[in-house]
Amino acid sequence: MANVVVVGTQWGDEGKGKIVDLLTRYADCIVRFQGGNNAGHTLVVEGRKFIFHLIPSGILYDEKQCFIGNGVVLDPAVLLQEMKELAANGLPVTPGRLMISERTHLIMPYHRSLDCTSEAALKQGRKIGTTGRGIGPCYGDKILRKGIKIGDLLDDELFREKLRDNLDEKNEILKKFGAEASFDEIHRAYRQYAEALAPYIGNVSVALDQARQAGRNILFEGAQGTQLDIDHGTYPFVTSSNTVAGNACNGSGFGPAHIDEVIGIVKAYTTRVGEGPFPSELLDATGDTLQQRGGEFGATTGRKRRCGWLDAVVVREAVRLNGLTGLAITKLDVLSGQPALKIANAYADGAVRHEAMPGNIRSVQRLKPVYEELPGWAEELRHIRSVDELPVKARAYVRRIEELAGAPAVIISVGPGREETLLLRNPFAKQKN
Repeated sequence: MANVVVVGTQWGDEGKGKIVDLLTRYADCIVRFQGGNNAGHTLVVEGRKFIFHLIPSGILYDEKQCFIGNGVVLDPAVLLQEMKELAANGLPVTPGRLMISERTHLIMPYHRSLDCTSEAALKQGRKIGTTGRGIGPCYGDKILRKGIKIGDLLDDELFREKLRDNLDEKNEILKKFGAEASFDEIHRAYRQYAEALAPYIGNVSVALDQARQAGRNILFEGAQGTQLDIDHGTYPFVTSSNTVAGNACNGSGFGPAHIDEVIGIVKAYTTRVGEGPFPSELLDATGDTLQQRGGEFGATTGRKRRCGWLDAVVVREAVRLNGLTGLAITKLDVLSGQPALKIANAYADGAVRHEAMPGNIRSVQRLKPVYEELPGWAEELRHIRSVDELPVKARAYVRRIEELAGAPAVIISVGPGREETLLLRNPFAKQKN
């Protein structure tokens, strides 16, 4: 048995959904441990596209058990809609296949209102680029000890008490923006959610420990990417949770000594959605080509992703912060046809050279990438099923990523389909001592 964490190494949108889907074949349990429905994992299976926002993508396999951990913030309306869409596709989500931690915090309607009003109030240049889903305010209430957990819905007296206390505070703020949340409307809606979701609520930490003791393989699925981590990313242009691998344990109640492998997903170039610094961004025809060939639109928001050359500094940061044991390189096929490729291996801030991302956001905004250039390849890659079949220049590009990152590639993706993936080493093959 083995326990494997999958995280993004850049600013999210690296293709985690596809890699998680691949590794799910070898897992028994799949756990989502942070974030909310601001994340979107897109999978293409037998020509059908599936987009997951909350449910782990392992739900596509009948025999797998999926978990939503306590580190997630959950919008019950979004979850129920996702379940409805899966059922319409012949994939009913039963309580035996999905468990939600009783400690998972709920996104409330006032969280979404506060998210939108606070973002609108920011001056241009200071906007975060939030999705407006209420993620940040929900995490804020959790830290302030004012949050409402999904388990609270099973105790209506407790839920009513917490809801009234929150609305007394939140409506004072919302009234300033001409908005107000209704206790009766929210209570009625969330009682309905409670009835629908009660069979799915349980103690995820206990269930995962039982699975571990039974020798089952567990896969932990992160959302967003390392540079969006609330502590270690390009703050304040980050998400509201810890996206690094260490939070797989915090966000699910799983002991860190039991983690065997951490796989980091690296897009073969770099993208970012929303505001914030992006040293290797390309504001030219090459950037447009990467955007078009890669289909770079956010799965959750539909927003166009900013595109740029691969940033090896960012990938190195991810190796260090997550303790990566392997890299999964995605969208290598998108680079076909580029006569030359660039990789940022350091940054320059005037005469100062940086080998790591500075913590001061003003410094980050001044950074200029220090590039090295590699030859590109003309061949299309989507038909390739073995690393030995890759063009020599494509293999050289992969080797250079490994050298600059200080970690080996274990998976290479050459297209969006399940079959368009090269598995160099199966992380679940590692046996515990």
